[in-house]
Amino acid sequence: MERDDIRLAIPSNGRLEKDALQFMTACGLAVHRRDQRQYTATIPALPGLTAVWQRQNDIVRGIAMGSLDLAIVGQDALEERSLGNMPTESILVLHDALDISHCELYLAVPQTWGRISSMEQLAQTAREIEEQEDRPLRVATKFPNLTGRFLTQHGINHELVKADGTLEIAPSLGYADMIADLVSTGTTLRANQLQQIEDGLIIHSQGVLIGNRRVLQERPEVLAITRDLLEFIEAYLRAQNCYSVVANMRGESPEAISRAMIDQPHIRGLQGPTISPVVPHNGTAAGASNWYAVQIVVKKDEMSAAIRELRAIGGSGVIVTPVRYIFEEEPERYQAMIKAISN
Repeated sequence: MERDDIRLAIPSNGRLEKDALQFMTACGLAVHRRDQRQYTATIPALPGLTAVWQRQNDIVRGIAMGSLDLAIVGQDALEERSLGNMPTESILVLHDALDISHCELYLAVPQTWGRISSMEQLAQTAREIEEQEDRPLRVATKFPNLTGRFLTQHGINHELVKADGTLEIAPSLGYADMIADLVSTGTTLRANQLQQIEDGLIIHSQGVLIGNRRVLQERPEVLAITRDLLEFIEAYLRAQNCYSVVANMRGESPEAISRAMIDQPHIRGLQGPTISPVVPHNGTAAGASNWYAVQIVVKKDEMSAAIRELRAIGGSGVIVTPVRYIFEEEPERYQAMIKAISN
C-alpha cells in the first residue's frame, strides 16, 4: 500500500527510548507526544516527519520492509537481526555514532568457577564440561546470532539457550552454565555472582540512525527530510564540548594577530580566528586604536591551554560561552548517504 507520510521509529522501551528522546531534544528536534499512551507524535522542527514507537525487533523489520523510513535503534539489535534470516540489504546505516546508550555485549561466568579471565580459559572449561558431562557448554542469551558467531570464532562447542526474561539468574537455576548479556556498569552481574570474561567482549553498542535504502532512492521528500535530520544531528554532535571564546587584543593588523594565533596549537580556531576592529568609547578611529576582538571555537579539554596562549600574545577580557551547534557547508553523513544510495 502506497503512503505519503514519513516515519521515524523510536524504541518503545528501555534506556534507548529515554536516551533517544533526550538526544532529539538536544539536537533541536524535540518530539511532542500529547499522551504517553499514543504511539505516534510530531516533531515541530521537522513538520513532515512523524515519530512512531516500536520494539527494536519490529523497528529493524519495519525498516527492512519499508513500512518505516527512518529509525533510531541499538547497534546490537541491528547486527543481531542482520545475522539472522531477515533480509536486511535494504537497511542503510545513516549515522553509526549518535553517542547514546553505550553498552557492551559480554560473556559472563559464575564467580564460583574461579578466575576465568580469557576465552582460552573458557574454551578449556567447555572441553572439561563436554568430557565430564557429555554435553556442550550452555549459554543463555537474547543475542543468539552474535553470541553463536563469537563462540564459534573461538572454537568453543556450545549450545545456546534463548531467554526472554532475566538472564543473570540462569546459571543459578541450572538451565545454563553462563550468559551473554548487555553490560553498562557490571553492577547487576556482580550482584548475581557473575563475572565478565576480560576478552569476552562480543560487541560494543550504541544508538545508530538507520533508513530504508529504496525509500531514500525513490521518495525525494524522504531524502530532503533526512538531510535536515542529519544536519541537526551533525551540528549538535560537532558542537559537543566546544566553547566560543572572545577576547580583546592589541595588534598592528588583523593579519598580524592571525599569524600570532595560528602559531599557537590551541587557538587556531576551526578554519582560523575571526578578527574584527574594536571601536573605542572616545570615538577614536578603529585603525588608530590598534584594538581588535578575536573569536575562536575551543574544545573544553583545551580551554586552559587556550586561555594561557591568548594571554601570552596580549589577549584580555576573555569571554567563554558554550556552543550548541556547529553547521558546516554540508553534513558529511549526508554526502555518504547520497553516495551509498547512488551505488
